[in-house]
Amino acid sequence: MDLSSQRKLAQVAAHNYIGCEPQPIGPIMDFVDIPAKPRETTILELRNFSRKLVRELGFMRATLADSDLAPSAVHAIIEIGAAPGISAKALGNILRLDKSNTSRQVAKLEAGALVRREVAKDDARSSGLYLTEAGQKLRKKIDRFATDQVSSALRRMAPFDQQALVRSLALYADALAQDNAAETVARDIAETGIQEGYRPGCIGDIASLHARFYSAHWNFGVFFEKKVATELAAFAGSLPANGKALWLYIENDRVLASLAIDGNENTGVAHLRWFIVDDSLRGCGVGRQLMSYAMNYVDERFSETYLWTFKGLDAARHLYESFGFRLIEEAEGDQWGSKVVEQRFSRGTVLL
Repeated sequence: MDLSSQRKLAQVAAHNYIGCEPQPIGPIMDFVDIPAKPRETTILELRNFSRKLVRELGFMRATLADSDLAPSAVHAIIEIGAAPGISAKALGNILRLDKSNTSRQVAKLEAGALVRREVAKDDARSSGLYLTEAGQKLRKKIDRFATDQVSSALRRMAPFDQQALVRSLALYADALAQDNAAETVARDIAETGIQEGYRPGCIGDIASLHARFYSAHWNFGVFFEKKVATELAAFAGSLPANGKALWLYIENDRVLASLAIDGNENTGVAHLRWFIVDDSLRGCGVGRQLMSYAMNYVDERFSETYLWTFKGLDAARHLYESFGFRLIEEAEGDQWGSKVVEQRFSRGTVLL
């Protein structure tokens, strides 16, 4: 396309954007009825661009924006600075962090003398987050870095392309936010019933969930139920312990979902175990929230996390893969009383 044609196209787009009638500029048939790309192609291209943006903006590094902080901490500094007095819950919602991860993030920033809490004047039960003087200085440094980074990139683009980029990114970000808002609602529902650690009766409830599900779908019997109950009891008896954690979703004093991390900090390897969700909770986001807790936990402590499951549990496999797990090996076995294909999924350095 020559320069004259580019100018004509820019003129038409600009007039249309501000709601004016375009002036006659001659035929522009070259820009009409361009075949749309297949949706699958668009999705792949957006995913590729998103990964490239993440890399080029520096989010794969241990620190971000010429600071000593991790990307999530840098974002926390920016958001607290933009809204002094913001609550920890509101901050977590903005950053898409769960309650426990938000608490750890804020605690680290407080320990670093970058953030302080103040009790709300109108409600002594709540508090707001504020940047300290050191936090304000760091925020200004981060702003300068980010501004220079964006400015340098924009110098390589024509003004019309810059505005088109802003409009397109705004549309894309808003579309993503709508999906994330729905996920946040489901997460909040799930969080209200999730507890960490052993609770009286949980061993029997979890063993019962496993026994009923695997009996109905795989014809497993007493051997399987006994194995679950025995190994889970030994695990629960070791809690609290470094590298080991148990999360339960409880309603009316009954466990309806569970997930455990059985890790060895010496080897850097964690085993994800006893992950099950009652059918009554299907679609409520409880399973995803349990996985979020577990992945946040292992990411701070272990280089590899693995799990064993059976071929045919497609919904569970989809969830595992959405958190970065990949199928490593599978083999047929009959140790459970009926023939099944056992599968091992792994997430971490073993995949590199």
